[in-house]
Amino acid sequence: MENKTKNTIVVNPITRIEGHGKITVDLTDGGAVDRVRFHVTQYRGFEVFSKGRDFREMPVITPRICGICPVSHHLASAKACDAVLGVTLTPTAAKLREVMHMGQFIQSHALSFFHLSSPDLLFGFDADPAVRNVAGLAREYPDLAVAGIGMRKFGQEVIKTLGGKKVHPWHSIPGGVNRSLRMEEKDSMLADLPGHKENLRKALDLVKNYLAENAELAARFATLETSYLGLVKDGNLELYDGRIRLKSPRGRITDEFDDTEYCTHIGEHVEEWSYLKFPFYRPLGFPHGSYRVGPLGRVNACDDISTPEASAELAAFRKSTDDGMVHYTLYYHYARLIEILYAMERLEELLNDPDVLGSDLRITGNVTNREGIGVVEAPRGTLIHHYEVDEKGAIERANLIVATGHNNYAMNRGVEQVARDYITGPDVKEGALNRMEHVIRCYDPCLSCSTHAVGKMPLKLEVRNSRGDVVRTVTKE
Repeated sequence: MENKTKNTIVVNPITRIEGHGKITVDLTDGGAVDRVRFHVTQYRGFEVFSKGRDFREMPVITPRICGICPVSHHLASAKACDAVLGVTLTPTAAKLREVMHMGQFIQSHALSFFHLSSPDLLFGFDADPAVRNVAGLAREYPDLAVAGIGMRKFGQEVIKTLGGKKVHPWHSIPGGVNRSLRMEEKDSMLADLPGHKENLRKALDLVKNYLAENAELAARFATLETSYLGLVKDGNLELYDGRIRLKSPRGRITDEFDDTEYCTHIGEHVEEWSYLKFPFYRPLGFPHGSYRVGPLGRVNACDDISTPEASAELAAFRKSTDDGMVHYTLYYHYARLIEILYAMERLEELLNDPDVLGSDLRITGNVTNREGIGVVEAPRGTLIHHYEVDEKGAIERANLIVATGHNNYAMNRGVEQVARDYITGPDVKEGALNRMEHVIRCYDPCLSCSTHAVGKMPLKLEVRNSRGDVVRTVTKE
């Protein structure tokens, strides 16, 4: 914690998340919480420096946005490039892409729950920070720690098998994929799945027991009644290729549209104090049109899940409320584990499909459409890549709406709520600050991914001398 002034509390950096962010809490002279903000302090310029590049390079360039979810950018970019070519993938290529996608969900969600969030749940928000971390988890809960490491490694090995590397793989190309799957590789993945699935069931029991034992906390902790957005196919949860659905807080389907129509439905609001934009549903405006994405968003937006065990777990999940819509932010952890279960079941389905061993991998073509849009569900939420190209295929404009951005408004509201619950003056306990950080961990943001074009946000540079005095200020609107 850093006290910037007598009336401001600064949490900088927020720990156990990907990327750089901070929280500022402004207090009144009487010590009450006045204003709370979650600031994303880093800036990425991929939308700008992609201009002029050949669109075929984008599935290799954009995964460099992040080392945690490069597969998500790889696939969204490849789908946008498919649209520029105007081609439909072969069944083998589509299923191999989805195999890698399931590996990404398993490894990323395992990292979030086991390594980043579970120490707070197992040790308590007020525990000593020296213990409340992944090292403490390994000491006190070695079986759980090993299970989490193994699950993440399994997902990464799936990615590496097809893409050559665990981070920044290269497998999807415009019109298909560049590598097939061998029989022995498929058999190895199938042989490893049952053990990881059994460990996941134990983690699910742990989360459900925690939420049951802390029901009052779960019902209040950063809880927001919002709309929810995610991909669906025939109403079921979909992670790779579906329609975008927005569901209201009461469970009514507000809208459902093709990914090519996203511009008419989703806008992006900008605030001067953060590099992260605020997407919203255009017909309702900002902030009323704000919604949530990611695990909680997807399981609320869908009707059901197509695989049997995950479907049964979703039914149990929805019993926590009378109408089946779960607004509890702590339930992001439960929803995240349900999605790992789905990814494992779906991976098993794909590996048992004869098409996955096929050799018809690519459809070639030239620029057919001057723009292409690719949408997938990244672990953190709906990811949109939109490219406009010239007649030769050079990028003229690129727009990325990254998963974490959709949750920006909700993260700010959640942190504010927790601050008002736990801060009553300048003498703030570490556990209160950790609770604010945990709000952000629930959403598992990927801040490196999330900031690209700054819109109208001004850039301000302050030059200070050795005493900390501002000697020059440069502002660019």
